[in-house]
Amino acid sequence: MRRTTARAGAGPIADVPAPEAVAGPEQTPAPAPAPAPAPVPQRLQTEFPFELPRGYVDEAGTVHRDGVMRLSTARDELIPLRDVRVQENPAYLSVVLLGRVITRLGTLSMVHDGTVENMFASDLAFLQDFYRQINAEGHTRAAVACPHCSEPFEVELGGSRLGES
Repeated sequence: MRRTTARAGAGPIADVPAPEAVAGPEQTPAPAPAPAPAPVPQRLQTEFPFELPRGYVDEAGTVHRDGVMRLSTARDELIPLRDVRVQENPAYLSVVLLGRVITRLGTLSMVHDGTVENMFASDLAFLQDFYRQINAEGHTRAAVACPHCSEPFEVELGGSRLGES
């Protein structure tokens, strides 16, 4: 049992049973729940290796084929829209955008839009497709069903150009 203290101007001190005294001796307290296992932290893959079909040829004639592209951020897709070259020619958007997200290409010390601009068209097309794949969680098509006839088909989720998701 426990006692409560009297408040000023209150009546006599009352005896209040402690919570553990309310339960009879035949009742045993429920066992404490087992602690939940600690969640295993998941790591998001943000960089993806690739190999260009032809390869970028630098000024010295060295061919660079292996590279790494990182996931795009909203900033990566917004900043090129302010670029004068993109405003004058929207097709240039993919060049500027790829120059921002390619983090490594062969032994080049730096990759930028000028590097992408001088790639072969087949390598540029490969990189545009690769960008869409990694930024759409590995694919840009989704299986759906017609709401009228329930016939299954696929739809393209990505935009027609980079930066148009």
